[in-house]
Amino acid sequence: MDQSTENVTLAAAFVLDILNMYKDKPEYYAHLSKMTEGMNLTNPMNQVSMEVYNNMCHWIESQIGQANTRILGRKIGNTAFQAMVSNKLITEKATPLQAMQGLATVAGAMIKDPKKRGWEIVESGPKHIIMRRTQTFNSTLQFGLLDEIVRKTGVLSPKVEYAKSVLRGDEFDEYKITWL
Repeated sequence: MDQSTENVTLAAAFVLDILNMYKDKPEYYAHLSKMTEGMNLTNPMNQVSMEVYNNMCHWIESQIGQANTRILGRKIGNTAFQAMVSNKLITEKATPLQAMQGLATVAGAMIKDPKKRGWEIVESGPKHIIMRRTQTFNSTLQFGLLDEIVRKTGVLSPKVEYAKSVLRGDEFDEYKITWL
């Protein structure tokens, strides 16, 4: 997988999600907010550095833990779902497949990448979808993000697990999402 972040930006909304999650925890907020120095966060749709966003996510995972990274993923999943609904990519009653198609589209709109990386749907069936992460997003955070988006479709007992993993030597992370 191409890990470069040169000339890659994303909507400030996601950086704001991180800061808002830790605003009541000064020991974390101070460090995270220092990482955003020089960014224009006045408008959630402003484009900001993907590298800084990734560094923030990595810091959370390494310093606070994977559980917190997944919780942050749920918060970002909620932001992504609301963006998809407000931009009329999906409705509040979207199916899981429609939501994942919307995620692939919204990633392209909220992330500016000259290489057009983001999300791809590898496979889908009546009770599963496999999503491929082609962007440099934190891999742990995606478990919470995908779980939150699928939950918003109203399915029962969603589960997200690796189908393939860069850490196991695969070219891309692929996440298998299942539900009842």
